[in-house]
Amino acid sequence: MQNNSPVFYLIPLLPLIGFLINGLGRRILSKTAIALVGSGVVLGSFLLSLLVFFQVKSGSTFNPHYFTIFSVDYLTVPFAFKIDPLSSLFLLIITGVGFLIHVYSAAYMHHEDQPHYGRYFSYLNLFVFFMLLLVLGSNFVVLFIGWEGVGLCSYLLIGYWFKNQDYTRAANKAFIMNRIGDVAFLVALFWMITKFHSVTFSDVLSIPNINAKLKPVDITIITLLLFIGATGKSAQIPLYTWLPDAMAGPTPVSALIHAATMVTAGIYMVARCSFLYNMAPVTQQIVASVGIVTALTAATIALKQFDIKKVLAYSTVSQLGFMFLALGSGAYVAAVFHVMTHAFFKALLFLGSGSVIHAMGGEQDIRNMGGLKQKLKITWFTFLTGCIAIAGIPPLSGFFSKDAILLGAYLNDPLLYGLALIGAMLTAFYMFRLLFITFHGEFRGTEHQKHHLHESPPAMTIPLIILAVLSAVGGWIGIPSALMHGGDRITGFLEPSVVTLKTHHLSHSKEYLLMALSSGVALISVFVAGLFYRNYKPAEVRGFGKVLENKWYVDEFYDKLIVRPLDRLALWLKQFTEPKLIDGFINGIGKSVQWSSRTIRYLQSGQTGSYILLMVISMVVLLAIQFFVKK
Repeated sequence: MQNNSPVFYLIPLLPLIGFLINGLGRRILSKTAIALVGSGVVLGSFLLSLLVFFQVKSGSTFNPHYFTIFSVDYLTVPFAFKIDPLSSLFLLIITGVGFLIHVYSAAYMHHEDQPHYGRYFSYLNLFVFFMLLLVLGSNFVVLFIGWEGVGLCSYLLIGYWFKNQDYTRAANKAFIMNRIGDVAFLVALFWMITKFHSVTFSDVLSIPNINAKLKPVDITIITLLLFIGATGKSAQIPLYTWLPDAMAGPTPVSALIHAATMVTAGIYMVARCSFLYNMAPVTQQIVASVGIVTALTAATIALKQFDIKKVLAYSTVSQLGFMFLALGSGAYVAAVFHVMTHAFFKALLFLGSGSVIHAMGGEQDIRNMGGLKQKLKITWFTFLTGCIAIAGIPPLSGFFSKDAILLGAYLNDPLLYGLALIGAMLTAFYMFRLLFITFHGEFRGTEHQKHHLHESPPAMTIPLIILAVLSAVGGWIGIPSALMHGGDRITGFLEPSVVTLKTHHLSHSKEYLLMALSSGVALISVFVAGLFYRNYKPAEVRGFGKVLENKWYVDEFYDKLIVRPLDRLALWLKQFTEPKLIDGFINGIGKSVQWSSRTIRYLQSGQTGSYILLMVISMVVLLAIQFFVKK
């Protein structure tokens, strides 16, 4: 395969073509045609990504260059791709999981009117296009174009039902909070330009170049700024509150944002810059600390949520925290590995929740569910598989990636490991709480809902089954060497692209002990959740549970500390600055022109004597000026 092979640019181009066809033809094409185009272009990208993956797996890397975006003085920015193990793995995640979500959407959104159905699929295709551009770019500018693009698409999809003001506000919140992080990303980008005179990964992320052109303080500042950008996209403290509100969008959109696209952008960017982060120990400590605090905070909130999608949303925030813990611990491969397994089981769980919502006629409160196991057998079994996987119970995928993260934390700081173990315990507990309340016990909905309970159509259940299989076996590529000689193939695969964590000094016996401990904690949590929630009966939340139900009052804190003062400032500016300063200045210019005109017109009196007097005065003034200038 040559560097100029059309395979490379077709991977992102196909979803872009799908966006144009469905967007422009949304009033003309039938729903079937829209779904075929929307899903087909992503399937095409997946097949091409698969071809590229096998080429990269055999040892090939590609850097196709297409054109120059701009060239100014010493800075040239090419539109070029970097196709290596890291980007090829993300290509498969984005297009593979994205395709299943598109197929699922064809049935889930079928009730939408034709123009809006086309608009929905065009937005999905555009989302995939920008995410592919983000992971394919060979420099920070192309990455940033994709970075901003997924932010735009998240706004469009979260606010898809734009007539609902709450949904529109949720879309605005996501867009604005991401812009806060993006400002820091831009500052880091300009900082790199001034130091390297380049934005290309091969120049910026070259260790000899870093040592020659950056001081330790530069490395710390750049990595911190990039991390702030990542906290916005990947929903870390303090910029995480937009992600639970993103549940305002259709459920497949939630799956796409949480599993395969936007929230993984920050993980990809930090992993791509692993050589730079490995030289910034202060930043690494901050990343790990923010990650574990986010993981624990979101996990505690998930314990007392009753909206099925909100539980999964806070679960995503928590799992992203685990990924940043791994990045901060130097376990970059573990973070990427968890991105992959998380994409499988989180897409499965969100689409499973969509199947439940579909069966319940739009109901999302799990207190009004229960006993769905008998009526939704496929949904229940696949949802159970996702719960086992995310809980980290062997031998499903989540066990291997979670174990890799815990191992990285243990090698970095035993305290972080202990906190991560608590987070893993909470994960298993709140996920099985969700499972038991939703699918077990007695049905607590209305008679009308009970009468209409039914399993979802094949277009929805087949993606669930495929994702359940991937959630079960997807982690086997990362089997640790303690369990299989020559295992952990993902580390060997990603080694050319990211820094790998050296664990050779850890004995197999200790590794067995750590794995047994994490598995035992998860199993105990499942057992306790079963005791409390297998036969759940709704009860009022009291005490500290009320704090968790209200999400630690973080939104209220932000509202009081930031939103209200800004609103008051805006009101003051409107009442004082606008009428008295801006209007006063503008009106003052107009009044001064009018006054000048009224005054100066008296010079044109029509009297010859007055004109002669003015001429004499003018001559005297000119002569005086000439005299004093010469002096």
